[in-house]
Amino acid sequence: RSFYSPDIRTPQRLGDGLQSWFGFYQSIRPTQMGLSLNIDMSSTAFVEPLPVIDFAAQIVGKDVMSRPLSDANRVRIKKALRDLKVEITHRGSLRRKYRVFGLTAQPTHELIFPIDDEMKSVVEYFTEMYGFTIKQPHLPCLLVGNQKKPNYLPMEACKIVEGQRYKKRLNEKQITSLLKVTCQRPGDKEMDIRRTVHQNGYDQDPYAKEFGINISDKLTSIEARVLPAPWLKYHDTGKESECLPRVGEWDMKNKKVVNGCIVNHWASINFSRSVQESTASGFCQELAQTCKLLGMEFNSEPAIPMYSARPEQAVQVLKHVYNAALKKLKGKELELLLVILPDNNGALYGDIKRICETELGLMSQCCLAKHVFKICKRYLANVSLKINVKMGGRNTILLDAVSRRIPLVSDIPTIIFGADVTHPETREDNSPSIAAVVASQDWPEVTKYAGLVCAQAYRQELIQDLYKTWHDPQRGTVTGGMIRELLISFRKATGQKPLRIIFYRDGISAGQFHQVLLYELDAIRKACASLEPNYQPPVTFVIVQKRHHTKLFANNHNDKSNTDKSGNILPGTVVDSKICHPTQFDFYLCSHAGIQ
Repeated sequence: RSFYSPDIRTPQRLGDGLQSWFGFYQSIRPTQMGLSLNIDMSSTAFVEPLPVIDFAAQIVGKDVMSRPLSDANRVRIKKALRDLKVEITHRGSLRRKYRVFGLTAQPTHELIFPIDDEMKSVVEYFTEMYGFTIKQPHLPCLLVGNQKKPNYLPMEACKIVEGQRYKKRLNEKQITSLLKVTCQRPGDKEMDIRRTVHQNGYDQDPYAKEFGINISDKLTSIEARVLPAPWLKYHDTGKESECLPRVGEWDMKNKKVVNGCIVNHWASINFSRSVQESTASGFCQELAQTCKLLGMEFNSEPAIPMYSARPEQAVQVLKHVYNAALKKLKGKELELLLVILPDNNGALYGDIKRICETELGLMSQCCLAKHVFKICKRYLANVSLKINVKMGGRNTILLDAVSRRIPLVSDIPTIIFGADVTHPETREDNSPSIAAVVASQDWPEVTKYAGLVCAQAYRQELIQDLYKTWHDPQRGTVTGGMIRELLISFRKATGQKPLRIIFYRDGISAGQFHQVLLYELDAIRKACASLEPNYQPPVTFVIVQKRHHTKLFANNHNDKSNTDKSGNILPGTVVDSKICHPTQFDFYLCSHAGIQ
């Protein structure tokens, strides 16, 4: 578990009443060396212990003391304060704590309540009882205590209690701020971990001593190996048809995608008020030109002119542009929608993806306004590669795949699956969890993927629809599910059924390994048998864990031959001894270069 304190490092503001607290994570793990102590630095968001009026000002982004709150701002403040603990500040050293469950609809000067067989205003009560003059009577009161018989507390008489962890989803600005203050160079992180171990004094712990446990204050020294980078194959018409990545990096200079997509009919929408229509159109033309340079067949002209709109009009505008394009194309399908978003777009991105993919059946590519103003060739190339894959092309393939030299993949038709479940926030108990499964659709290249998404029970980790059966009045017992659909799709695309299955599963904690393996492996077996009674290809079930808190550092941070430009270990580094599990088959892999 993790421990946080404002004393470990000075908290930094994240915006909207939140601040970052720093701390450390610790756990005891069984390893090949015996029991090991795993320590990592950690940080998370806490509610800033501000006077409630200052907190409210941060939520609405302006001073709240000069004028009454609008209904919209009152609701925003109410949502932010709900379930938070506050302490009173109008009674000297007496700091009673209360939990907030709402805000009054009326301002403080309109609030009255019964006391001693008479009605008294909140303003009068605080003056007579505590000698406290309410200076902001236009603001609402906090509702605390019993919901059936609430107490009123003026906002100016309350302060947020320190040490309340924020468990809701952060917005984009807060995430950016948190990453900015928590990202460290490997050398700095190693020093912080060593300092934490020293300060915690594990070697002096009396309970550990009583059990005969000695804890070293030194990092474990282990051996690792670096896998060679794979050669990449591009189209033969480019100046460079083959490429060997250097320290996990390469670019598209002098290269063309191995299979370019075809985009004949596209349209564009600009949702950013800061981007002029002419600038937005110019950006889309540059993007179309980059797609063509990289080997795609991309029509230079959109089906209809650029359409500009406000974010709140998203639903209507998407459907309007889609229908206008269909009318202009006389029955031909609109294939791609380019969308320019404001830099802080809130829920707009999600709305666009939901409508395009579930209602219109349309591929979309979103770009932020900041990239439109400053056109960068590398950015355009990266976006073009995303478009190519979305529209059915392939950017590159492994040279070893072409020459059939990939072990356990190239010898017989092999399909590779990836699966994960995304859960809603803890408090959103009406929202479903979303399961996603993708699978390769070509062989021996193993580069093209198809994906399926399915809603399931709230916070359910087992993927319910991997395989399913149901009764149909006309057809009788019907079999289906995501595994079956993707196996059928693979057979249609390649002309053969997979003779080997490799299944990568993300998002499982150690305590769920056995349960997930039993249930989901059984679902894979049943899906195969539903296609042919004796069809039982071998299955390799691989559980992938990213947030395991095990940090691997280079022995010498200044050794450029053993680190990337950020000082991280090299991409391709594998550790499969000492710190690994004593009985389970596992290993650590750094599969790509560190971003920073």
